[in-house]
Formats: sequence, structure tokens, C-alpha cells
Amino acid sequence: MKKRYFVYISFLAIIGMILYAFFIEPKRIVTHNYTIGNNEGQKPVKVVQLSDIHIQEKYPVAQLEKIVTKVNKEKPDIILFTGDLFDNYAEYGPAEEVTAALSRLTAPLGKYAVWGNHDYGGAAIRVYPEILAAADFQLLENSGNNVSLPNGKSIYIAGLDDSLLGNSSVTDTLANRQSDYTILLSHEPDEADAALDQNVQLILSGHSHGGQVKIPFFTIKNTMAEKYFEGFYTLANDTILYVNTGLGTTKIQARFRVPPEIAVFDIYV
Repeated sequence: MKKRYFVYISFLAIIGMILYAFFIEPKRIVTHNYTIGNNEGQKPVKVVQLSDIHIQEKYPVAQLEKIVTKVNKEKPDIILFTGDLFDNYAEYGPAEEVTAALSRLTAPLGKYAVWGNHDYGGAAIRVYPEILAAADFQLLENSGNNVSLPNGKSIYIAGLDDSLLGNSSVTDTLANRQSDYTILLSHEPDEADAALDQNVQLILSGHSHGGQVKIPFFTIKNTMAEKYFEGFYTLANDTILYVNTGLGTTKIQARFRVPPEIAVFDIYV
């Protein structure tokens, strides 16, 4: 009797976890707040990072609207998107609705984005730059922008082209830098190693999804997200890398113990 009861409870638990992974956790948006740098009385720059939204039929624009609402409540100075807007644009790509939602994101010091591998694939390459431009995002493709801060200092926001389907170049990306502090956007986190001798203070990446499903003895890792996978890494020359676990899903529409993430950084420059 006890054995039968245990099997029954275990079966219900497994079914419950599956239902949670497919229908509940993918819609849970968690905001993580971090502080970077030393507080010496100056006002921090609030930077919000979004990554891997993967708009698709099972993750529609309505979910993107929830993301926009949560981000705007943070009142960021800068918004950074590290790639993969659509999962497969050719299959599901409501461009006008996505543009309208992204347009409602507000950040007085600018909104910036880079290419992800899904932004090149699935026919998204034709529309991704136009959507971002219409939503007031600046698409950085081996380029950057010196952003002046209210305290008289500046941050160089740099963005690499996608390392899998594009042609990333750290040298070109940093060529116009005139700021003492650099934030480098790279969709694939393992590309961070190429920038470790370039006086870059913070690298923000995505792509890994944190594996999407986190269970013992089982980890899904993407190409170019095998060495650096999730969260913070302190690399050579005091470079900090943060790997965002993303907002959407790909391959399977499930998340387990890796809820969708909005990362908020208070950066003291």
C-alpha cells in the first residue's frame, strides 16, 4: 500500500512539474536588481538589460506588453537589448505590434540593441533593423556610442555583431570610444574572451537561456554559451560578465527553475 501511494504521489508530482514548466514559469517575469561599482555619493546610472524575448505564437505580443510595463516601472536611464527578438519570424512575426510595444519602452539616455543569431535567421534579418529603428532603438553592429551622463562623465555603449551568423569585431566596436567606462553587448557570452585586454568594465550577454530547464544531471548548453552560462563572472583585468537567462523560450516552450528575467543594474561610474 505504501509503495503504491508513493508511486501515485510521485506521478502527480511529475505531472505538476511538467504543467508548471510549460504553462506557469514561462510567464513568470522576475526582476533581478544588482549594484556595480563603488558608491561614493554619486547618483548611479540605472541600466536595464533585456535578452532573448523570442516572440512566437506561444509567447505573443501580450507577453511583451507585460515586459514593457515592468521595465518602465524601473524608470531606467538606459535600456539594452542583447538580441533574439523573434524565435522564427517567418512562422510568427507581428512586426507592427512588436514595434508599437517596444516604442513604449522609455529611457532618457537611450535604447540600444545588438544582433542575435535568431535575428539573422528565420527571415528576421529583413525586418529587425527597421523594427528597432521605428521603436527608437539604436542597433549597434560592431559599433558604439559615447553616452554623456548628468554628472559630466560618460559611458561607451558598444555592441558586437552576432558571433555565430554575423561578423563580430571587437576592434571595430571599440574604435570610436572616448569614455572611461565601457559596457559591451555581445549576444553570445563566450565571445567575452575576445575583449579581455580591451579595458572593458562590463559585458552583457544572453543566448544561453540559463539552459531553460534546470534539473539534476541535465543541462542544455548552446554553442558559444558553454564556458559562460548564467549570472556573473569576474574575468581577467577586472572585466565583469553578466549572462542574462532571457525572457522567452526556444526549441521547447518550457522553463523550469529558470524564470524569465529582467536584469536591472545600478552602475556607479
